[in-house]
Amino acid sequence: METTTPTTSKRTFIGEVVSVAMTKTIVVRVDAMKLHAKYGKSYKVSTKYHVHDEKSEAKMGDKVKFVESRPISKTKKWRLVEILKK
Repeated sequence: METTTPTTSKRTFIGEVVSVAMTKTIVVRVDAMKLHAKYGKSYKVSTKYHVHDEKSEAKMGDKVKFVESRPISKTKKWRLVEILKK
């Protein structure tokens, strides 16, 4: 009898690097369009995430892909997967 554990897919986002001031940490802004519930107008919202960059290879303005991971520090719960566009 084989026991299997359910696999959960980790959240993945694509965003733009807005800060590289910290060691092994980048701040990434993710933009999204939302629709107003009552008036139906679309508007832009953005969220910033602290992402772990082990090799410090991402630079300002790069487009990066990052994924959810275990908590690395108080604010870092994301890990860099790849740099899409430099």
